[in-house]
Amino acid sequence: MSATAGGPFAALARDPAGAGLFCDFDGTLAPIVDDPAAARPLPGAAGVLAELGGRLAVVAVVSGRPAAFLAEHLAEAGPAVHLAGLYGLERVERGVVRLAPAVEPWIPVVADLTAMARAEAPDDVLVEGKGASVVLHWRTAPHRQHWCLRQAAQWAQASGLVAQPGRMSVELRPPVPADKGTTVAHLARGCRVVAFAGDDAGDLDAFDALDRMAGPGTVVAVRVAVADTESPPALVQRADAVLGGPAELLQALQALAGELG
Repeated sequence: MSATAGGPFAALARDPAGAGLFCDFDGTLAPIVDDPAAARPLPGAAGVLAELGGRLAVVAVVSGRPAAFLAEHLAEAGPAVHLAGLYGLERVERGVVRLAPAVEPWIPVVADLTAMARAEAPDDVLVEGKGASVVLHWRTAPHRQHWCLRQAAQWAQASGLVAQPGRMSVELRPPVPADKGTTVAHLARGCRVVAFAGDDAGDLDAFDALDRMAGPGTVVAVRVAVADTESPPALVQRADAVLGGPAELLQALQALAGELG
């Protein structure tokens, strides 16, 4: 089932005690920028998440960002908001970043590959080391897309890591069965209404999880695409509601908080 009447999050307002709200970070709560390290949530985003965290059953940010980055830049959200980084490979628990145990053996592999990528990548390719994964960005050098994709495929085959596409980027991460979908499914256990808002290919895993939850007809699933020209068409096609960027999502979250308040 899906619900969009009265706004994308109307179903959550009707059943707040049974509602789970999940959001991506980049392109969803924060505008896309050239340098990933410079990304910041829109003013007011962390505050409204904190407000909703006190009124809904579950509120979480599930992102490809390292959990420590989320903890730093969403500090205002406080303990009422769950933070899951690296697609669920990391979580913030009581202020401490916890890494999934299955990832630990891959940390040296990622470290070696990060060093290799920084040594071999063209100067205009940004190599972002995340500790448990590494990303090649070609946003400021679109002509490097082919090099990044080809090199990532080669490195993935040689290292055993998995290449995952993103916004003008490709990420190499451990082959651990954790993604945004498994993370949402875990945190949303017991919820009767579950909403996820995202903008990129990695968010399709969360949409898949909502599909599975809604399949038996016991959960209302709300899939929200925070879309622009870079968002994958499949995300928009599968969405119950489409918003035109982080500012529109923030307005929708503020409206939900106002209705609950």
